[in-house]
Amino acid sequence: MEKGKFFVRRKNCRFCSDKIEYVDFKNVMLLRGFLTDRGKIIPRRISGNCASHQRQIAGAIKQARSIALLAFAEEK
Repeated sequence: MEKGKFFVRRKNCRFCSDKIEYVDFKNVMLLRGFLTDRGKIIPRRISGNCASHQRQIAGAIKQARSIALLAFAEEK
C-alpha cells in the first residue's frame, strides 16, 4: 500500500491575478479577510499571497490598527 501521497494545488496571489499593485490601508473589508478571528495576520503559506503583497498587507493592517480602523484584538 502506498504512503499518503496527495496533490497540493499551488495557491495564486489574489493581488497579482487582479493586477493590484498597492494595498490600501483604508480598505478595511479587504484587510479583515487576512485576519484570524483572534486578530492575527494570516501567514503567506495559508493565504497564498506573494511575498511583496504579503508585506504590503501586513503593513496596511498595522497602519489601519494604529489609526483605529481595525482592532488589535477581538473581544469575546
